[in-house]
Amino acid sequence: MPSSPIIIGIAIAAVTMAYFYMRKKGKMSKARSAGISLIGIGAVIAAFGTLFFLQGNSIVGPHSSFMYSNPKWVVNGGVIAAIGAGIIAFGIGISIRRPRKLQT
Repeated sequence: MPSSPIIIGIAIAAVTMAYFYMRKKGKMSKARSAGISLIGIGAVIAAFGTLFFLQGNSIVGPHSSFMYSNPKWVVNGGVIAAIGAGIIAFGIGISIRRPRKLQT
């Protein structure tokens, strides 16, 4: 199983490639593409927070892990997952907003 930095690197590379591909084709605005990038990054952060939460609750992970059955990582994982969810919500807000037309 790949380690966490490899998974994070692959996720960031995939989001970046999708961003530049869509921008090159001219199919999306800067705000929408930034929102989609934030959604991807937030999803990765929320997934890791959920994993840390589950390890702290002794549901997943090896018994030799310092996070396994550790109440501190239950709290840390919940906070990290909540931050990821907030980033996802912010990305959705950016991607669906419409620019205002200036009135002359």
